[in-house]
Order: sequence, then structure tokens, then C-alpha cells
Amino acid sequence: MSGTSLPWLAIILWIANVIVDSAGQLAFKAAAINDADASGLARWTRMAQHPWLWLGISCYVFEFVLWLAFLSLVPLSQGVLMGSINIVAIMLAGRWIFKERLTRLRVIGILLVSLGVAIVGLPA
Repeated sequence: MSGTSLPWLAIILWIANVIVDSAGQLAFKAAAINDADASGLARWTRMAQHPWLWLGISCYVFEFVLWLAFLSLVPLSQGVLMGSINIVAIMLAGRWIFKERLTRLRVIGILLVSLGVAIVGLPA
């Protein structure tokens, strides 16, 4: 694959992976904050019954399949680095959905990770 750009299927799988991974993380967060008033075993029992938890687990199972398919098309070193964009997507989604704070250092981190993923994704 050296010297060529990513195949379209790899790009589609990569985007789908980012979306599904982000959805899974957001679902886990929603399940965790939904039962924040309970503690101990009661909290875990209530979380286990919550649809958000099961959505998150389902997303992770689907993401596993997408990730394997993606890695079958790209070199591991490139795929893992491109997968780092998930961090950016999750941080931005956390800010948008859960109103989480993005500090100046986190914004710089987002920019650096994004730049790194863009460099790695460029054709060699």
C-alpha cells in the first residue's frame, strides 16, 4: 500500500469506526451519570439494567468488527495512529452533549492529535 492513498473502503470503515466508538463512549457516560445518585452494588445493578449501557456494549462489539476490517486494509502503524482521532471526536462530543469543559491544554491536544492523524493519513 505504500505510495498510494487509502482505499475508499478503508476510509468508510475508519469514519464508521470513529462514529461507533464515539457513540459507545457517550452511551457509557450517559449510563454512568444517570445513576450517579446510587452507590456500591445498587449503582452497578441499576446501571446494568440501563439501556445506555447495553447500547455502549453493542457499539463496542460493532466497533470491534469495523476495526478488524479497517486493519485488514491498512498497515497497523497507520491504522492505530489514525484511530487516535477517536479521542478528539469523543472530547468534542462530550463538550457538546454533556457540556464538559475543554481547557486550553485540551484544545491544544485536540489540534495536535488532529494534525498527527492528518499527516499519517496523507499518501506516502
